[in-house]
Amino acid sequence: MSDTTQQSENDIAGEPKPNNASATEDLGQVQRQRDEYFDQLQRTRAEFMNFQKRSKTQADSDRIYAVGSLARDLLDGIDNLERAGVALKATAPSGIHEGLDMVHKQLLATLAKHGVEPIEALGKPFDPNEHDALVQQPDAHHPEGTVVNELSKGYRIRERVLRPSKVAVSVKPAQS
Repeated sequence: MSDTTQQSENDIAGEPKPNNASATEDLGQVQRQRDEYFDQLQRTRAEFMNFQKRSKTQADSDRIYAVGSLARDLLDGIDNLERAGVALKATAPSGIHEGLDMVHKQLLATLAKHGVEPIEALGKPFDPNEHDALVQQPDAHHPEGTVVNELSKGYRIRERVLRPSKVAVSVKPAQS
């Protein structure tokens, strides 16, 4: 078959004539599209890895703080156990008081095993993140803004406050 016949057949079939400029342009477009898809793939991978890290961190946090609501419910009972121990100390035989004290310590140790610790408040500066000031108490022996009495013990689980301490805060005594 001659070249003229081949060219005529291509024209009739509607096939485009090979053109170097057109092929180079098509190749450049395909390479840009490939680069764009590769960039999208890399971004998607990075987003997925970040999602996995966030999910793991959230799951670890949920596991650590899962005991929070149970611990919060137990704190009122622990407070009542403390009050009963104080009330029985003066009137009940020492064995009963010691038994209540042992149960109280055991409950606190169990909570501590799960990261629940009491907040130390007495003698510390008032911190609104950890303390709930219920009373201002005139006191010449402590600087103003110091916790001088703990009305209800506060607790935290790891670094989060579970229940703030209810406290009395010192103020300067009135001058007479």
